Amino acid sequence: MKLRILVFFILVIFVFAAFAQAHAAAALLLEEPFGKIGFLSPTGHAAVYLTRVCAASPTQLRRCENGEAGVVISRYHKIDGYDWIAIPLVPYLYAVDDIQQIPQSVDAATVKALRDAYRRSHLLALAPDGPAGQMPEGNWTQLIGSVYDRKIYGFEVETSEQQDDALIKAFNQQRNKSHFNILFHNCANFAAAVFNRYYYPGSVHRNYIADAGIMSPKQAAKSLVSYAKHHPQLELTRFVIPQVSGSMHRSDPIDGVIEGFVKSKKYSVPLAVLHPFIAGGLAAAWLTEGRFNPKRDATVFDIAQAVQPQAPDENRPALPHPHSYGLPASPVSRPLHAAQPEP
Repeated sequence: MKLRILVFFILVIFVFAAFAQAHAAAALLLEEPFGKIGFLSPTGHAAVYLTRVCAASPTQLRRCENGEAGVVISRYHKIDGYDWIAIPLVPYLYAVDDIQQIPQSVDAATVKALRDAYRRSHLLALAPDGPAGQMPEGNWTQLIGSVYDRKIYGFEVETSEQQDDALIKAFNQQRNKSHFNILFHNCANFAAAVFNRYYYPGSVHRNYIADAGIMSPKQAAKSLVSYAKHHPQLELTRFVIPQVSGSMHRSDPIDGVIEGFVKSKKYSVPLAVLHPFIAGGLAAAWLTEGRFNPKRDATVFDIAQAVQPQAPDENRPALPHPHSYGLPASPVSRPLHAAQPEP
């Protein structure tokens, strides 16, 4: 009888440990373009969301505590000289610390106020006040409140503790200095390096035909999905985080490099007139190599589920928070975004 009880408790421990690890994942975030930059370059933005990795600061990583939703890491241009910056998931998406504070609808003034409030609480080192104490200009606004500007697609694969720990160690030790280059050292190159170096070598690669050899966010997602089809143990899941409703301009569809050129009349029409064979070749390259639908099989991301407490890891003691940056959100009992097929 005692032996049966012992075996039962051992099985319970293994089940809880497996449950905790099953929710550890890395997701490539494919973000739609918006505004003037989106008009000129419709390739959008790429970032990496890690569920077991959290931010001790915008430039230091650690393991997540129970109830934390993970971190979004990406390469940015001209933000205090850093190559990459880590932001907790909830503020990255909504510019708030707690999901109870997420607005149901926004306008430009609301978004500005939310971003400035979060900046004053957490990001003054990256984006200090202007000369008169006002909210500064700059690209730091890309760090928080992303879904006020754009829709985001996610492509998530399972990760191990060893993989996540290796990434944390490497990122905390390496030099974090920007050498951004839109052609060869952009946000999609960063995402590709994360997946290829720390998780699944060869999973994300460029396309020399459809993107002229430039790594684009759409190609990064497409190649990861293709890799996962040949490696079903990765358990790829696809999700979408809708742009928050309101008067903010809606983001635009994501294109690859040649796809954006072919679809844009301001570029394709003059080329078709002057060099019809080149224009036809570009169109053929896109049709044969560049098509990819990020909406396919995507379900709406449940932010409330992401911050719910998970089963504890019995093999790892709880680590104290070094400071208030990225504290766990308060648990809630109702989802703000129920999982459902993307319309």
